[in-house]
Amino acid sequence: MSLTSNPVIAAAFLLGVFSIAGTGLVSTVFHHTEPLIEANERATLLHSIEVLVPPDSFDNDPLTDTIELTAPLLGTRQPVPVYRARKAGKPVTAVLSPIAPDGYNGAIRLLVAVHYDGSLAGVRVLSHKETPGLGDPIEEHKSDWIQRFAGLSLQNPPEPRWGVKKDGGDFDQFTGATITPRAVVQAVRKTLQFFRDNRDLVFAPLPPKEIP
Repeated sequence: MSLTSNPVIAAAFLLGVFSIAGTGLVSTVFHHTEPLIEANERATLLHSIEVLVPPDSFDNDPLTDTIELTAPLLGTRQPVPVYRARKAGKPVTAVLSPIAPDGYNGAIRLLVAVHYDGSLAGVRVLSHKETPGLGDPIEEHKSDWIQRFAGLSLQNPPEPRWGVKKDGGDFDQFTGATITPRAVVQAVRKTLQFFRDNRDLVFAPLPPKEIP
């Protein structure tokens, strides 16, 4: 019995052929576009780092001088990437990506840049699910609130003052929204505490690469 004599078998055969061809096409496209996607993600991340850490302040590649650290103070049980900026081999700034787990609508991922002396180069929000118009002023393009962290440290303001004003701290909350800024302030404070207690670990040299 030939394929043409049975329409059902013929249709199934053609469907199988097209399915295999489609899978191969998708695989080929992914294979060729994956490096481009990775390059774009790398460029976006490097730009985010350079917004906080001026490019002329370091001469290494923070995206390759990277370690992952796990600590409760960083807001997650998962490893947190730490990008290290150095100049002439000396540590300049560490850029950590901690989580503020207690945002109003879930976790808020941050980028926190800390100078070697423990002061903040700056803070930015990488992702969040906060309510538009209420919690999203944490975004740089929505307000200048997030920019006010630059230059602060656990001494400025004193550590007990690291809270929103509603809680007796020094940081503004938003109209109708206290949970979101509170979560960010506490996450930044905890990141500074982690850095203070683990500075040598944060800037520890990468292990030498094995020679095959």
